[in-house]
Amino acid sequence: MRSGYSTMCGICCLIVSGLPGTAVGQSAPQVAPIPRDPLELATGQIQIADVPAKRNAALQLLARARNSYALRKLQRPWDLHVRFTVDSQGQTDYDGNWEMEDIFSPGQGLHWAAKSTSGFSITGIFGASATYVEATAGVVPLRLQEARAMLYNPLPSVTYANRGSIRTVAVNFRGAALTCVLLTGSHNGAGPAAQRAWGESEDCIDSQSGLLRMHSEAPGRYAVYDYTNAFRLGSHTLPRTVTVTEGGRVVSTISVESLQTVSSADPSLFVPTDGMKAAGPAIAMTAATRVSRLQGQGPLTPGMTLRPVCVFGMVTPEGHLVEAHSLQPSDPNSATAVKDAEAIDFSPSMHAGAPPQQHFVFVIEKFVTRQ
Repeated sequence: MRSGYSTMCGICCLIVSGLPGTAVGQSAPQVAPIPRDPLELATGQIQIADVPAKRNAALQLLARARNSYALRKLQRPWDLHVRFTVDSQGQTDYDGNWEMEDIFSPGQGLHWAAKSTSGFSITGIFGASATYVEATAGVVPLRLQEARAMLYNPLPSVTYANRGSIRTVAVNFRGAALTCVLLTGSHNGAGPAAQRAWGESEDCIDSQSGLLRMHSEAPGRYAVYDYTNAFRLGSHTLPRTVTVTEGGRVVSTISVESLQTVSSADPSLFVPTDGMKAAGPAIAMTAATRVSRLQGQGPLTPGMTLRPVCVFGMVTPEGHLVEAHSLQPSDPNSATAVKDAEAIDFSPSMHAGAPPQQHFVFVIEKFVTRQ
């Protein structure tokens, strides 16, 4: 598994699919708004960044916030200790307490290890020329990959952000003035004037400090960043805690216990063991994808309403969806949405000959209702 750093950089791929018998008419039906949530901050008058100056301002804001997590830019060794607690009520694997440690040394790479009280453990080396791992399971569990993505690479790259539409809205959150940046992979900037669209990611950044305060790749899943007594190395600041909620309840609480420079790192940490060498090709943790599915019989007309449900899960190197669960659990179509998403064969999207990969996926299941 190539697992030193999650390479999450935004939802970099959009896959659109539908069920047999579904047809799209000339006029689009209405789309139900995303459910209310106290952490859904984009509820004011949202502006389209439709001129270069507005786009550049949003991109610079993202770049400044993204730099805060780029710890490997530091040209000195450091040691990071993290604890996190998962309470998914069995919807994802390995609930309970976790510990994680990362040791970085310029020129040698990253050594990292994680273990949970529920039985998973992993040790990996992310080197300059090769990656190795030993683990108790074939893929990195969803909540572990999530914790690493939230701490190391939560924000989209400027290259990705500049590919599609950008919308922004000024909000106040817990006494701080924030700018929320809404992104899609399409240049179609149309969306609810006073609300986030289902296909938009949302990142809310403190306009003064430049720090990320709220991150949401899909409606229903939110991560709140708290920098009280935060650890800093040079120009880089990690949050002291990240609280992840899904469907209105906390599913993971990530705590940075310590972050400090060290005089040197033990060279043996970056030497692969025989077990690592025997494990074969490492699995890369790559960028998330989004899938859109229509449920119901066509043709679609303006008298219909599409009611989306977002299913979140992990795609394995074999193209199977695992740890899938709904981000709108109270929706009556929630169970059906998860069942349909689990039936998708993702293997055709895997590139032949490419190294094995795993990645998050957000499957937006759209259910047709007639008014």
